[in-house]
Amino acid sequence: MAIESYRDQRPRLGRDVFVHPAATVVGDVELGDEASIWPGVVVRGDVNFIRIGARSNIQDSSVLHVTHRSQRDPLGAPLIIGRDVTVGHMVILHGCTIGDECLVGMGSLVMDKAVLEPRVLLGAGSLVPEGKVLQSGWLYLGRPAKQVRPLTPEELDYFAYHAANYAKLAAEYAARPAS
Repeated sequence: MAIESYRDQRPRLGRDVFVHPAATVVGDVELGDEASIWPGVVVRGDVNFIRIGARSNIQDSSVLHVTHRSQRDPLGAPLIIGRDVTVGHMVILHGCTIGDECLVGMGSLVMDKAVLEPRVLLGAGSLVPEGKVLQSGWLYLGRPAKQVRPLTPEELDYFAYHAANYAKLAAEYAARPAS
């Protein structure tokens, strides 16, 4: 696995974190307990910080990045992902905030300063434009993402189940003998 420092910032990993050997994690990145980073993922906290909460999973070939601080924008756009979040395959998250217990569908794109409040389901292939806020408890779909319907109790329960299942899978991968 490629875990690299940048500008004297080294990624910090919580307890039982799994980073696949084919993933890259660089710079000012913090991974919460039991978080998992899967093959082909790039987590690049070089010009701002990235925080990924406990039991969140970032699936294959996703790209996580940030926007630098500047005179025009002193905070820039860090990337903050809450706990128990599932980020599907080939997602791009750039300088946004993803609340606890969200699911970001495969191939989605979430731009700078967009916010997914806790417990949002963003359907596959969706685009969340810069600065847009997605309200908790709803399904969003499309390019640009539009509010479709409230989530069912079963869908809301699925967030924690899915995150726990990925934490279990990551523990199985971590326990395999080195090849």
